Amino acid sequence: MNESWKTIAIKAAIRAGEVIMDVYRRDFDVAHKSDNSPLTEADLNAHEAIVAHLEETGIPILSEEGSEIPFEIRTKWDQFWMVDPLDGTKEFVKRNGEFTVNIALVVDNRPVFGVIYVPINNTLYAGGSDDGASYKLVDPKDDISWKTLISKAIRLSRKLKNYNDLNVVKVVTSRSHLNLKTQEFVKDLQNAGKNTEVVPSGSAYKFCLVAEGTADVYPRFGPCMEWDTAAGDAICEGVGGAVYFENTREKLLYNKESLFSPNFVAH
Repeated sequence: MNESWKTIAIKAAIRAGEVIMDVYRRDFDVAHKSDNSPLTEADLNAHEAIVAHLEETGIPILSEEGSEIPFEIRTKWDQFWMVDPLDGTKEFVKRNGEFTVNIALVVDNRPVFGVIYVPINNTLYAGGSDDGASYKLVDPKDDISWKTLISKAIRLSRKLKNYNDLNVVKVVTSRSHLNLKTQEFVKDLQNAGKNTEVVPSGSAYKFCLVAEGTADVYPRFGPCMEWDTAAGDAICEGVGGAVYFENTREKLLYNKESLFSPNFVAH
């Protein structure tokens, strides 16, 4: 992957975080989409900021807040940017800080590079299979290059073990979408003799917790979209982890006709 594209992606994420925080610090209105999910000025402003940067690459962009692009057009793309300008809008509205900016480069239906930026604490995660590594950097500057980032960042490293082999399993779960099936997943671990610790969190930040070792596994058994998962999928793969279809060893595919993501487990 072109190094300059990585630089553009991280700058886009940081700039989007800035405009999101501009809205977060003041009063704002909340609208609702047709599926009743919330939409704010921050979502739209972040979308515009990201597109303004990513357009420099000449690569197609598929964003949650962009215009709907027919599958007949998307299916001809061999690579594209998958973007969620503000992931965790519910958490944004609640003002609990658990929201992210997600940008991923998808090549041949798999994310090869991802950026997740956490505006509330100015922390950036980036990496993927393209590098065979993922990184975490606190307080990145808005003019940072990819080369500078990897020289200053912490390279995430895991002693990779199957979570089923651990005595204590930290399970990160959705703060706003915790359902019965997820609770049953935790109960099954306990029935297998595991001690479990549940770590509630919002947005794609859950993937970051798995990648850095704060959590061991992230089960998601509920509706979400490809732009919710692509960047986190790439970052987990960068540390040797994986995001699999529920009860399989098959990795998620992207740019499907339906952009809904299936039930999955990230570990």
